[in-house]
Amino acid sequence: MSISREKPRASVLLIYTGGTIGMKEDAGTGALKPFDFSGIMEEVPELRKFAVTVDSYTFTPLIDSSDVEPSLWQALAKLIYESYDRYDGFVILHGTDTMAYSASALSFMLDHLSKPVIFTGSQLPIGRPRTDGKENLISAVEIAAARDGDGHALVPEVCICFNSQLLRGNRSVKVNATGFDAFSSPNYPPLATAGISIKYNTGLIHHPSEPGRPLEIHTTLDTRVSVLKVHPGITEQAVRDILLGTGTRAVIIETYGSGNAISKAWFLSIIREAVKMGKILVNITQCLSGDVDMDIYATGRALKDAGVISGHDATTESALGKLFFLMGGHPDNHEVKALLEKNLKGEISK
Repeated sequence: MSISREKPRASVLLIYTGGTIGMKEDAGTGALKPFDFSGIMEEVPELRKFAVTVDSYTFTPLIDSSDVEPSLWQALAKLIYESYDRYDGFVILHGTDTMAYSASALSFMLDHLSKPVIFTGSQLPIGRPRTDGKENLISAVEIAAARDGDGHALVPEVCICFNSQLLRGNRSVKVNATGFDAFSSPNYPPLATAGISIKYNTGLIHHPSEPGRPLEIHTTLDTRVSVLKVHPGITEQAVRDILLGTGTRAVIIETYGSGNAISKAWFLSIIREAVKMGKILVNITQCLSGDVDMDIYATGRALKDAGVISGHDATTESALGKLFFLMGGHPDNHEVKALLEKNLKGEISK
């Protein structure tokens, strides 16, 4: 006689931080207000068709995407750490404006991650008839619960699930303010695509280098980072204020094309002065896709010779999260510079 052993029911923790997806129209006034995620099965009954137990946690107060601070990332990391053994995966509902920043930061803060942490949200409230929130949420929960035949997570990394695409979190950028295709991963292919079924690009998914190691979180962040976007007509004073400011330990310099900036003597002089002060200067291209190569043109080589570090094909969002994380753990800027050149969580193609 054979004994039937059903696959254990997967469990997912749904974490609502705020954002459009959690809003629902009041039947009486028509005003948008957050709904109670403890009743998510009633709101999205399609979730009942999955063999998944969904619990929810709601941040109080809710956080508008535009008000997201590193303190939210620290709280999320701690919540995931404290809940880690009880769930197979985590879905974080988040406003879209800063979702790529949060997903990037969490990818560095969660070490030895072996379970999915999936960010999602929507462009229309989940209570609206044409909302994209339901599809995004359903796909995110299914992916967060997905396991292989041995019970291992299919996607053990921090991702963004939006508009039928699963993107690596630290490769994602918001590219559309109003369309459902709000996010893109210009320098790395999608990890999965949701159609009739979810097709996983297994060869692209990042897995822990040391399977079995317990989750570690890094919540000490140093946020003394500024962003300088090079543009025609930029003034010497503006560059000086950003690069030489006493409260700045690192600066992300958003340059033209493959890493080029103006070649005026005053600009390079300020760059050299900032490097001499020990500041960390990282070169990130303003282009949506492609990477920094400071050996192609003279202006790029001048930056490299002055001590600017290549950000390769990292996004600004990812570079910011990586700097916060590295500077929080390493007081020595030389150590930070060395680690910036390394691919830590799949954030650069190197």
